[in-house]
Amino acid sequence: MSLVPDTDGLSEDHLLLIETVADFAKKELLPLDRAWDQSEGTVYDVLPQLGEMGLMTLCVPEAYGGLECPYRVYAAIAHELAKWSPSTSVTVAVHSMVGRIIHKYGNAAIHDMCLSGWSDVRHFGAFALSEAGAGSDAAAVKTMAVESDDGYRISGEKMWITNGMHARWFLTLARLQGAPDGESLCAFLIDGDDPGLQRSQIHGKLGIRGSETAVIHLDQVFVPKDRLLGDRGEGLKVCLSSLNEGRIGIAAQACGIAEACLEEMTSYASHREQFGKPIGKFQAIGDMLADSAVELEASKNLIWRAATTVDLGQSDRSECSMAKLYASESANRIAYRAVQVHGGSGFVHECRVEQLFRDARVTPIYEGTSEVQRMVIAACLAKKAG
Repeated sequence: MSLVPDTDGLSEDHLLLIETVADFAKKELLPLDRAWDQSEGTVYDVLPQLGEMGLMTLCVPEAYGGLECPYRVYAAIAHELAKWSPSTSVTVAVHSMVGRIIHKYGNAAIHDMCLSGWSDVRHFGAFALSEAGAGSDAAAVKTMAVESDDGYRISGEKMWITNGMHARWFLTLARLQGAPDGESLCAFLIDGDDPGLQRSQIHGKLGIRGSETAVIHLDQVFVPKDRLLGDRGEGLKVCLSSLNEGRIGIAAQACGIAEACLEEMTSYASHREQFGKPIGKFQAIGDMLADSAVELEASKNLIWRAATTVDLGQSDRSECSMAKLYASESANRIAYRAVQVHGGSGFVHECRVEQLFRDARVTPIYEGTSEVQRMVIAACLAKKAG
């Protein structure tokens, strides 16, 4: 079932694109995703194919060769990808988010250098925000930028960087040495090919193993002055503005995982028999299916409403956080039920719900934990009341 409501007026071209992605993901990405989970392989290997389909430039303006899709279409595609390959969905999501930031805050030279080739693997993007001591508290970053006459020298270490092993461009938050506290955080675009940048892959993840996750070591990496995104001191604003919309993408990813789980357990419950009848006929199993269907539909509606506000230019922090919070938490509940319905079969890797259960677990963590989403929602409520 698509994320798109029957009443929505998307163009025929956009609906066809969503359908094409769904078919491609089911036929081509599902077997790859299952293999990546076993081998800790990487989505990077299929990026050229994704680029040819336009999936790496969904949010890039047509002037730079992108599809310039409405955010609702982007969310629907993230959902379809995640249904069959959660690792592909988050890989595309992070690359797309970096592209949106470059378009919004980069200068014309950066646009020409990066966005015109954003579908090419040689321009793969990553978001280097988190550090060992700066996750939910992004303002606590210790990565330091030292200014010189012709640019900046950046040193530090970034953790949990999606796409980090192969990315060319790293959107990086760093603290400008010597600047006042309120003006010190800056967003830089670091070229991963430059000297001083090293990558270390993080192995042993619980789920989404096809998605690259890396530690990025920065040792006096030079960044020209024209690769400062936004003004001096606006780094946190640049990064957090993107996270607001990025949370919709992760909500759509969680929703895709949840839908895959519901389909798997509905199918299993219809043919698995105990006590002389399909287990779906028992009320306990029927309740799990019904609760999962309701939560899935609620997630879709929250995601669609939040994506619509982005398309209208009225992006609402509270609505984005509501979508991320509910979709990710409900995905984990639905994945739990899917394993339970499958019984012992759901506990082994040969049954896909075992992997989906693990894949779902990260969605309430990255791009803002559930606890952070509740803080955002509560703060918005207080502001409206106050």
